[in-house]
Amino acid sequence: MTATADAFDRLTFLGRRWGLAAIVAGLAFSFFLYGYALIYWRNADMDFMVIYNALALNDGKPQRFFDHTAYITILSVKLWFQLLHALGLLDTWSLSAIPPASDVAAFDAAMTSAVRAGRLLAFLIATGCVLIFAGLIRRVVRDRRVAMLATLAFAFSGGIAVHSRILRSELVAACPVIFALLILIAIGRSASIARPLWMALAAGLCVLGLENKVQVILLIGALPLLVLPFGSRDSASVAFWSNTRSAWLAAVAAAAAAFAAAWAAWPLIATGFDRALLEAAQFRPLLLGRYGIYQAALSVLIAGCMIAYAAIWRISAAETLASMFAMAAGALVTLLALDLQYNAGNVIAVINPLEKMLTFADAATSDIASGSSLSGILRLLLEGIASVAARYTFVLHSSPRPTVFLTWLIVPGIVYSWRRGERLVAIQALALLLAAIGIDALGVRRGLKSEYFIFTDPLIILSGAILLDSLADLRFRKWTYATGAVLFGLHLAVGQAEPIKYAFMRRGPEPICQWRPYYTPLLQLPWCPSPPARP
Repeated sequence: MTATADAFDRLTFLGRRWGLAAIVAGLAFSFFLYGYALIYWRNADMDFMVIYNALALNDGKPQRFFDHTAYITILSVKLWFQLLHALGLLDTWSLSAIPPASDVAAFDAAMTSAVRAGRLLAFLIATGCVLIFAGLIRRVVRDRRVAMLATLAFAFSGGIAVHSRILRSELVAACPVIFALLILIAIGRSASIARPLWMALAAGLCVLGLENKVQVILLIGALPLLVLPFGSRDSASVAFWSNTRSAWLAAVAAAAAAFAAAWAAWPLIATGFDRALLEAAQFRPLLLGRYGIYQAALSVLIAGCMIAYAAIWRISAAETLASMFAMAAGALVTLLALDLQYNAGNVIAVINPLEKMLTFADAATSDIASGSSLSGILRLLLEGIASVAARYTFVLHSSPRPTVFLTWLIVPGIVYSWRRGERLVAIQALALLLAAIGIDALGVRRGLKSEYFIFTDPLIILSGAILLDSLADLRFRKWTYATGAVLFGLHLAVGQAEPIKYAFMRRGPEPICQWRPYYTPLLQLPWCPSPPARP
């Protein structure tokens, strides 16, 4: 076959370096066309909440917004504003620098500069996530062209399209956990002495994501099961870890690091389970009237899956124990980030993510969760799966989500791989797709908004990339290039639908007044009525 007949070559004709440059240029074009210059109140929820807290923290005032918790996002914007102010690029870097709402022109100018600075940070974070994804996916798939196609799909997915121009908590929550998954897959396939350190990094990334959005606990909970089928013949422990004296000394050192991290993080853990704080925040225990049960169950699941992985892929006991302790240390050290801008509201939310999620659930979900009714839970789950299936068809329920078109090829691709003997690949792709469906099914309870696509789009894309990487002979089929080109066009067109909607839909500032007194109490807005004077 000639190179020109290779559909992968034709679809990635720019190569890796220029391909990445073109992706970044496309992201920048979309951002500046449909994001940066929009009127400052266009996407007020959550832009105003995040920016207000960053401004307040720069004034030495406490954080107000704990809902998701958006902790890393708020802290990042705070530091970003400080940097821009130090460089002389931003005057409105603190709450005291914002003119009073009575001076409408000055207030609008100040808020415009602050919001645009925040949007620019969102774009830089999203672009950085795309580049990191590009580097990690290359470690997971063998074919660099498949890695480039996966990067393209991720860069112009519905999740990145939304989060590259607004300040929300989902991107900084989901991407670290997705990166952790890619790291675990990559290091699992090839043994090395440093593998426990990489697993510590992965655990730290998961906690980092949880600190920004408690909803990511669903993705974290799926990771131990997702990684199980991703071993290989090269996964077996290297000689250093083959239960030698040095290996056990390394395991003891990892245990010491874990216990030291636990001692340092214990005040945060104790605060997270403080009943007085939990009751004041209107939390209700999820299981058996006690807190900490599902957290312990998740720890047992992780340990059990690590033991199962070790048995399947021939990992030594010493390396397995060292990896367990290293992951505990990485997670606990990252938990200490909550002390950078300490607030008990953030701590109890991160330690009890499901209880925090239930404070925002609809009445039916809360009642079923509180009653622990198995039939009710199954009914909600089945309803969610049915809704997700309709959305994945696109015909029964349209969605600004281009990755649904990938599922049309992934499902038959899994069947085809199984029938031709590539059964491990089929299991890997199926596990990723089922995880995406399951997480989306739970997200349906809150409408499965486009902001939530970032949690599962990467799983769908990774599933497709793994299949495509194993079915390399398909690149010479006459319909492959045409199918890829059509998917590429649909991906770009559908992926940009939501940014255009954000830019041009009728969305005024009026709804902000409903929540302003609670979320931004020290920031009066020109179009909101002033609070009544106290007698």
